[in-house]
Amino acid sequence: RDTAGHARAGQETHRLPAFSAKGPPSPPAFCHNSNEPLGRVSNHREGFGSVETADGVGLCRAEALVPEMVPISPRYDNRCRHLTASEVAQKLSQGLECVIRFRLERGVQPFQDLVYGWSKHEVAEVEGDPVILKGDGFPTYHLASVVDDHHMGITHVLRGTEWLASTSKHLLLYKALGWEPPQFGHLPLLLNKDGAKLSKRQGDIFLERFARDGFLPEALLDMVTNCGSGFAEKQMGRTLEELISQFEVSRITTHSALLDLEALPEFNRIHLSRHIENQGLRQKLVRELRGLVELVYGQQQVDPDVLEEEYVERVLLLRKGHISLLKDLVSSDYSYLWVRPSVSRQQLQTISAEVDKIGKLVSGLLTRPAAALTVEELNRELRSVQKQTRETKYSSMMQLLRLALSGQQHGPSVAEMMVTLGAEEVCGRIHRALSS
Repeated sequence: RDTAGHARAGQETHRLPAFSAKGPPSPPAFCHNSNEPLGRVSNHREGFGSVETADGVGLCRAEALVPEMVPISPRYDNRCRHLTASEVAQKLSQGLECVIRFRLERGVQPFQDLVYGWSKHEVAEVEGDPVILKGDGFPTYHLASVVDDHHMGITHVLRGTEWLASTSKHLLLYKALGWEPPQFGHLPLLLNKDGAKLSKRQGDIFLERFARDGFLPEALLDMVTNCGSGFAEKQMGRTLEELISQFEVSRITTHSALLDLEALPEFNRIHLSRHIENQGLRQKLVRELRGLVELVYGQQQVDPDVLEEEYVERVLLLRKGHISLLKDLVSSDYSYLWVRPSVSRQQLQTISAEVDKIGKLVSGLLTRPAAALTVEELNRELRSVQKQTRETKYSSMMQLLRLALSGQQHGPSVAEMMVTLGAEEVCGRIHRALSS
């Protein structure tokens, strides 16, 4: 909430399709909103804003590093709390850079957390008056969150359990400002699969990285909510609308959630399939896939026809449910979709001596009038083709055709390859292999 970099990152994150939020205001907006209530805090008995110079802050930090000066635990000693108005004015007249602190009071009222129940933290007994406005004019989280949530009309705040101990402090700020606080609920920690604390030091866990790798926002949201609580049951593939309708705050438990990133590809496969099924979203995927093909295979002889919208769309529809990421379709396993393989007649003859007959039968099958180019029909027709050979087994014929069409030994079914490539391309590849 307090730096331009964080604001930009937040705005980029909120542009992801699954997260429909207007994003954070810019830092100057925070400063404006946070400065406005400071006079009200300063004039309020319970929210006296003590002023301290930057030198004083530095001195406190230095003293905190000397063990004999902090017999229990390092904390600010409220040394500037008792400055008189004239003393404050004198320091400010000297042009000294200063911070503004919020005076904590003992005797805080308990509050009912939506997850942890009744809670109360006597913050004045364990810490000194916190800085709410820094020397550079930027508010700290304590002030910025309170002011921002008030101006945005926030009624419920769900945040990490690490902020539970600070909530009493924030409620004191709301009281000093004369504002009605929202309801607070603190969520248990999100941990690694092994139970260790989720940390950027243990791997790249930034949203930007997942977006860059091709994971959909819907998949990330689905996985995180599935790992946590708040729902009647675990379920993969929930949409944002389903998450909203099924979520109940009362179902959130205090148990930490274990984040299993190894399951993310499966979540993404489900949501990618839905994008492919949706005509509008599919067109966006077509454009993205064309860009990936040009990026990965641009140096090779890519036939312009494979970049045609109809062809790319056919590839997506036939591979729906088989891929976890869009970039899977430009991996080496699918290179045959974009670049014609180099296969010799000799390679085919090592599989079957009837290569010419098989090539002629398959070409005739694909070029006859009203040829049924569906995967199901082709599977049946290819069985009939094999029965017209003398010595070639069905498995050998499939191996031969797969090699001729893709240059590979593994991959989608031969019938699916044929439907994807189209009759003209299939016949051309078989003819080139037999003629080489």
